[in-house]
Amino acid sequence: MPYDIPSHDTFNDVLNRLNPNAFSQVFTDWVGQLVNLNKDIVAIDGKVLRGNLCKLSKCPALYLVNAWSVKNNLCLGQIKVSDKSNEITAIPRLLVLLDIEGGATITTNAMGSQFKIANQL
Repeated sequence: MPYDIPSHDTFNDVLNRLNPNAFSQVFTDWVGQLVNLNKDIVAIDGKVLRGNLCKLSKCPALYLVNAWSVKNNLCLGQIKVSDKSNEITAIPRLLVLLDIEGGATITTNAMGSQFKIANQL
């Protein structure tokens, strides 16, 4: 870089100005171009991010649902679970973002074993 490396404050300012939904869509599209999902296993599962629960302001912990490509060892995409909801409502929104065509095996846990999700797959 011609004027030195930007400080962590500059990175923080830039990242805070990004639209999370637009960034998520662009990231998911980019990752989709990198991987080959033929004969791959894509595991869909929910995760709670540890250490982000704020007891003072009573903010709930951040809960995400992600799609993990086993063959590519890469997260294909993730979506935040709405407050007072669960991964049953988030999995269909995640599947819309992903471009998973024939050749991949999709796995999920018991929470994702719903007729609506199975029909979408």
